[in-house]
Amino acid sequence: MENTEPTRKEINALIGATLLEFGASWCGYCKAAQPTISAELTQFPSIRRIKIEDGKGRRLGRSFHVKLWPTLIFMKDGVELKRLVREIDAGELKSALALITTDQATAE
Repeated sequence: MENTEPTRKEINALIGATLLEFGASWCGYCKAAQPTISAELTQFPSIRRIKIEDGKGRRLGRSFHVKLWPTLIFMKDGVELKRLVREIDAGELKSALALITTDQATAE
């Protein structure tokens, strides 16, 4: 996971589909979710994935009210459209990824 954490302002300014993945390198739930996340993301190459090492005192995680890991936040053009927390189901993940890649998502 990256050590350089983007600011909330930078995240809100991102154009297009973005997956924010909050977690910790030592987190068992995060490690268990990696194969599912990576496999599903191969079907959505246009989605920007930003992995964020979260923890006490980390501002970006607090600004998104992250409480459990992993927390996946699905954004389009800087707007959160969906969130998955803790145990990541492949079907729900695929549905959320599809949501942020469709043009319909911005019309809702």
